[in-house]
Amino acid sequence: MKRRYFKFLLLLSSIVLLIGPFAASPMVGSAKMTKNELFRAIEKFSDENNREPIDAKIDSVWKAIPGYNGRTVDIKASYKKMKSKGTFNEKKIVYKEIPPKIHLKDFDNQPIYRGNPQKPMVGFLINVAWGNEFIPGILEVLEKHQTKATFFFDGSWVKKNPEVAKKIKDAGHEIGNHAYNHPDLQQRSMEETKEELVKTNQVIEETLEVKPKWFAPPSGSFNETTVQVAEQLNMKTILWTVDTVDWKNPPASEMVNRVVSKVENGSMILMHPTQPVAEGMDAMITEIKGNGFKLGTVSELLSEKRID
Repeated sequence: MKRRYFKFLLLLSSIVLLIGPFAASPMVGSAKMTKNELFRAIEKFSDENNREPIDAKIDSVWKAIPGYNGRTVDIKASYKKMKSKGTFNEKKIVYKEIPPKIHLKDFDNQPIYRGNPQKPMVGFLINVAWGNEFIPGILEVLEKHQTKATFFFDGSWVKKNPEVAKKIKDAGHEIGNHAYNHPDLQQRSMEETKEELVKTNQVIEETLEVKPKWFAPPSGSFNETTVQVAEQLNMKTILWTVDTVDWKNPPASEMVNRVVSKVENGSMILMHPTQPVAEGMDAMITEIKGNGFKLGTVSELLSEKRID
């Protein structure tokens, strides 16, 4: 008799241990909660998962860095989605984004090298002044991965290659300004710089019906005047965080490994329509996405919109 009683106690203890964690968790429990209990569960989750917005700022190294939206749980909307079943369900949480107080647009005459270091996104900057033979292959890979990039066009190239430029634009990629004749803008006057940028905008608008809002100085050569002229034309000056150095024609695998090892939140990767890029683009995208980053255009990367 005692032995049977002892076995019964052991069985009862095992059942309690098995159901204990589930009974204690509002995430899993099937028992219907009261209105107050469900509200408290949502409020507790909110306290643990709200995120403060991050203001845009000027960094001593990276210059202008965009802000990043915070988020808060919309408790009433979340409760409304859960009340029919009366149980807490994280998948039904409704978030609201909270904008920062200081924005990228608040800063004049500052170049931009990267996105916000809290945003798990990476952008491709593809500067185009020559290299047409590799563009079709690059576009095919981008399409395969459903990835959009920002192509910065040299104005004289667009003039000579309007159909190729249209193909890139029609594929949904963003278009930026890369000056007209690939000049060294550090050596140009304000008037000469303005002429280069205005001519490029004009040919892009005439050919593609797009008005660029981003400007990438050729070879990364610029000065304060360059940035100022771009601002006057309602464009921000874009540089890069990571350089493929594809123009040196490195082996594609070597280029991919070096680039991927340097990529972090907010990185902007500079490249051109070269053979190493055409050969390495597929692996580069695969590895970057595999490391948990999303890929987007400059506009998407520099926006304050959250990625969760």
